[in-house]
Amino acid sequence: MQKMKWSVIAFAVAAASTQMAAASQQSESQGFIEDSKLDLHARTLYFNRDFRNGATNVSPANAVKGQRKGYREETGLGLKAIYESGFTQGTVGFGVDAFGLQGIKLDSGGGRHHEDMGMFPTDGRSGKAQDNYSQAGGAVKARLSNTTLKYGEQFVDLPVLSTDDSRLLPETTTGFLVTSNEIEGLELHAGHFTALTAMDQTFHDSSNNGQLRSIDLVGGRYNITDDLSTAYYYSDADLGHKGAGRRKAKKHYLNVNYNYPIAENQSFAVDFNAYSTRFNAKDEARGERTTKNNVRSLAFAYNLGAHTFTVARQCVEGNHDAGYEYGYDGGGSVYLANDVQYTGFHQKGEVSNQVRYDLDLETFGVPGLSFMTRYVRGSKIASDGNRHQGKNWERDIDVRYVVQSGVAKDLSLHVRNATYRANDAAGNPDINEVRFIAEYPLSIL
Repeated sequence: MQKMKWSVIAFAVAAASTQMAAASQQSESQGFIEDSKLDLHARTLYFNRDFRNGATNVSPANAVKGQRKGYREETGLGLKAIYESGFTQGTVGFGVDAFGLQGIKLDSGGGRHHEDMGMFPTDGRSGKAQDNYSQAGGAVKARLSNTTLKYGEQFVDLPVLSTDDSRLLPETTTGFLVTSNEIEGLELHAGHFTALTAMDQTFHDSSNNGQLRSIDLVGGRYNITDDLSTAYYYSDADLGHKGAGRRKAKKHYLNVNYNYPIAENQSFAVDFNAYSTRFNAKDEARGERTTKNNVRSLAFAYNLGAHTFTVARQCVEGNHDAGYEYGYDGGGSVYLANDVQYTGFHQKGEVSNQVRYDLDLETFGVPGLSFMTRYVRGSKIASDGNRHQGKNWERDIDVRYVVQSGVAKDLSLHVRNATYRANDAAGNPDINEVRFIAEYPLSIL
């Protein structure tokens, strides 16, 4: 890490300490055991992807047996136990966080398994999904006033580094993270991470084929008023697979969010997101080469009681062949309006528009039941030398029910359906996707 990077982090933390919040989190600590939390979480996921128009499933098992071409289907159970201690009392408090993860295969088979599903590790000999996999990890933490330093294996959710949790088990990342809330309404982050574990693996550097060598980040969010907030984050990543060339990725993120209350049960919201990334790669044949990518999205949402209507537009610019590139910074690090269930509509040169409708059926006497549907259409994709002729679209339908009371309180049942279509110039296969997720969280402490 260069000295300049460290000085930016030090400046951000120092700035936060110039105006202390009225109450210190550490001064209110009840103790290591007294403030402890233990949460258990069970998730059952049925995942089906059906590739259309002759696209093939190229899983190792399918290559041998030639079964069910273009069809992938798996079911599994993911179990999580997450322990968070309190902080010891005193000027500086200390604590630990720990987690245990277990993934269990319930259904999968030759010709239906593929590593791109992100559900289970693949057996190197048979090409089939492993029956189970597990992981454990933890981090130590210290708190001074309203600033916390955590080091170890952890879950992170920031615009430039976000561990994905869309399958059975979440990604994890290893490093340190500073979170400061010294100024009321302002939250600052600074961190350095050196490993990223995939959702379907148990070893460090398994995500995205181990492309991430290290990543440094700094940024924060400021709530200017109750209805207006803005955020800025910066990251500097060192990338490169083993045996491959090295490259740098410097990324900036900006967000502005505004909510305007019109009347009781009626409001209007605006959400703007933008990423700007510069990639610097060293190639033996061409020497040093720099590419750039800018992507931005603007969404408008109108809420009227149980109904929310949303429209959004997203644009990608720059000469980076991969468009908006992520994965090295976690599968969840795409804070864009048109990053939806199957695709993100962020290919090179792509322009996309979205219409969306949400319905909360509590107003109609069914608390816990919600419905969402959206349609996103993209065009002007530049891939494989075509002159922005690529087009695609995706339609999503999402239904969720959360049990409100009784023995099964907080049990969530969730059905997600996606239909994706693209022309040949877009370079992606057509697909139908169905997910059914049953989740049950349980708080022990």
